[in-house]
Amino acid sequence: MQSIDEIATEIVRREGGYVNDADDPGGATKYGVTIHTMRRLGLDLTGDGKVTTADVKALTIKQAIDIFKKHYFYGPKIDQLPKALQASVFDMQVNSGSRAIKLLQELLIMFGEDVVTDGILGPQTLASTHATWKQAPDHMVDAYGIERRNYYYRLADGRPLSRKYARRQDGGKGGWIIRAETFIAQRFHLSTKQHLKRISSWG
Repeated sequence: MQSIDEIATEIVRREGGYVNDADDPGGATKYGVTIHTMRRLGLDLTGDGKVTTADVKALTIKQAIDIFKKHYFYGPKIDQLPKALQASVFDMQVNSGSRAIKLLQELLIMFGEDVVTDGILGPQTLASTHATWKQAPDHMVDAYGIERRNYYYRLADGRPLSRKYARRQDGGKGGWIIRAETFIAQRFHLSTKQHLKRISSWG
């Protein structure tokens, strides 16, 4: 089983270096850390009294990993989830914030648990997760990853500007879908034909 440092390092690798995509609501981003996150945390790395794109560019890999561990893993209590589930939820927490936990809560409801979709890993959600894990340890990681993949497709359905993250220029799977499937067993990956059918309405 991977350590938290190994998981965080892989997330940084997947996120890549500095980008400032006008179509991305996250704005200027480096190693997956957005300018909005740096402003919220008050990370004025250049010491000029304000957090700008210059501070994003100055961010180091170590700083990014430390941010993810403190604010996206231990802060939301992802470390208290079943070990095998932590990597996928942690990765999505970095990618989509509290939506990661809301997705888990929605999945728990599908499994018959009585939880509120508030994006918080409180005592009830944690207890329900462990109860569900005991009942379906061979299915929960894949089920979460599949729901994550479905979420990305739905997001792109409703926001045409985001479709480039779910579909490559040649029509193949985009970064979002590939990222979700990283945490899904190969037998549950969509074939190219299935992917193309799913996005056929996008034009």
